[in-house]
Amino acid sequence: MTTTTSDDYVIRAIRADEWPATKALRLLALQDPVAHLAFLETYEDALERPDTFWKERAERAAEGAASAQQVIAEGPDGDWVGSLTVLFEEAGTKDWAGLPVERKQGHIVGVFVRSDYRGIGLTEVLFDAGLEWAWAQGAERVRLMVHEDNGRAQRFYRRAGFVPSGVTVPFVKDEAQLELEFVLERDSRD
Repeated sequence: MTTTTSDDYVIRAIRADEWPATKALRLLALQDPVAHLAFLETYEDALERPDTFWKERAERAAEGAASAQQVIAEGPDGDWVGSLTVLFEEAGTKDWAGLPVERKQGHIVGVFVRSDYRGIGLTEVLFDAGLEWAWAQGAERVRLMVHEDNGRAQRFYRRAGFVPSGVTVPFVKDEAQLELEFVLERDSRD
């Protein structure tokens, strides 16, 4: 993945040894007011995980990894202010919900930008970097899941070119609620 800059921000893949920073940013994300809609785990569950979990998670999504890539936005002071992860899903496998994966695809998860840095274009730059990585891995499309009540996220995903596919899955935390699949076909951004 290419490291890019956006004004005073550096957008890059994490390094495996940066697991403490990935843990800290994730814990912050899980305290966001819409975390209950945006993430499948709770702050309390994440806080209880041992350091080995965070180390392994960072290794699997660090620069050079082939199955996932975590991209961060690093501010001028070196603080991490945003992140997203792209998982690579191979055709012929099953996804996290048990549904068949029909094509090579990226799956964006864990999108978060600190509230005091929202609205300045960092989410767009993070998405561009994540998409660049997915396309370089041979993805035919990129998808993400969004809670039916997370209107802010849905509006952003639509602006980024993603469209609802019609696929829905029950929300892990409450099966009466739904997660909606949004997709971006490789050709749609060319």
